Amino acid sequence: MLKVGVTGGIGSGKSFVSNRLRELGAYIFNADAEAKQILDENHHVQEQLAEEFGTDILNPDGTINKKRLAIRGFANEDAQAVLNAIIHPFVFKKIDTQFDKISQDKKYSIFIVDAALIYESGLDQHLDYVIVVTAQLGIRIKRAMERSSLSRDEIQKRIDLQLREETKVEMADFVIENDGTKEHLIEQTDKIYKQLI
Repeated sequence: MLKVGVTGGIGSGKSFVSNRLRELGAYIFNADAEAKQILDENHHVQEQLAEEFGTDILNPDGTINKKRLAIRGFANEDAQAVLNAIIHPFVFKKIDTQFDKISQDKKYSIFIVDAALIYESGLDQHLDYVIVVTAQLGIRIKRAMERSSLSRDEIQKRIDLQLREETKVEMADFVIENDGTKEHLIEQTDKIYKQLI
């Protein structure tokens, strides 16, 4: 079973691509959703984060206040590196566990890891291929503002903390350009899926 990453900056459309790959028959592991679950449920992670970013990132019940953590964790490169160093090992472990489990089923030929920080985290070293979904910056910001409560400045800050789009494209095994229609996006995704299987 192939282990393939799907990545792209905020507002690029990577989730749409992953959903299409699911429709085509791939297994999807959503690393970002898994990271959120770890934040909610892993007490060790919660304690480490409170130690690094201050106890005011905790809700009264001891869980993480994600909005407050985001303000601290995305303040600069160093803060983001600390945040990722705490969470990523748990996400990586979950990817390996799930991959082993799904491999035994022999139901899927492709295991997709949908993750925003594939290159930044070094996860690309553990994948067979990486698909990068890209779109013009203005389009990405507009999409991100439409679907989240983040301000333009907050979105721009997160974009600035990620690896440059051009660098991701250069490193990618496959590139999907999402500046046009949904039909074109589906067409590109389907073509890559056929190449992979």
